[in-house]
Amino acid sequence: MSALAYRRALLKISGEALAGARGFGLDYAVLERLAGEIKAVRALGADVGLVIGGGNIIRGTVASQQGMDRVSADYMGMLATVINALAVQDVLERQGVDTRVMTAIRMEAVAEPYIRRRAIRHLEKGRVVILAGGTSNPYFSTDTAAVLRALEIEAQAILKATNVDGIYSADPKKDPNAAFIPEVTYHDAMVRGLGVMDANAFGLCKDNKLPILVFNINTPGAVARVLQGERLGSIVR
Repeated sequence: MSALAYRRALLKISGEALAGARGFGLDYAVLERLAGEIKAVRALGADVGLVIGGGNIIRGTVASQQGMDRVSADYMGMLATVINALAVQDVLERQGVDTRVMTAIRMEAVAEPYIRRRAIRHLEKGRVVILAGGTSNPYFSTDTAAVLRALEIEAQAILKATNVDGIYSADPKKDPNAAFIPEVTYHDAMVRGLGVMDANAFGLCKDNKLPILVFNINTPGAVARVLQGERLGSIVR
């Protein structure tokens, strides 16, 4: 078993990442590859929690900007995260990885209700825990939910999986002059408006000294390499 720099981590994946090149819905090739990454991490002995966004189905903020009631739109976004969680669970279990989906919004027919002590117990038993339904409250992003859950399950780091190689001064897909930033403080990330996480999520990380590791999910073996302490991508601390 390889040495781990982070024994327990929470992996935050955007809903858009699950859509792959399609841009909407689920790309099952992407799901299979992601499941393989998580299976490799479990083989190393790391405890893994997952929070997945819902932007491949609906984004509450976008829907509200188009005229929908913000609270209703946010709840729809939370339900989208449950759809994604069930899809990821199915692919993981077909690869032999024991998982549990826990939802902040109660829906016992499809998943367990989120109870902190039960989530920690699942992790101790070697299960991957997929934490869905956001915080169960409107006006809070899945980034904030991810940090909150990471703190609750006593994760040592947040792993923010993106489609670029880390943090840049601007969107590298739109600005060819965007500069790569290997390391930044929470304060500087907030002041400079670096789009890693929203202000609420940054504030929680800063107050609790929880490092954010930002890397490209498309890099083979990325999750395992980051957990083993390899400097892949960028770090906020």
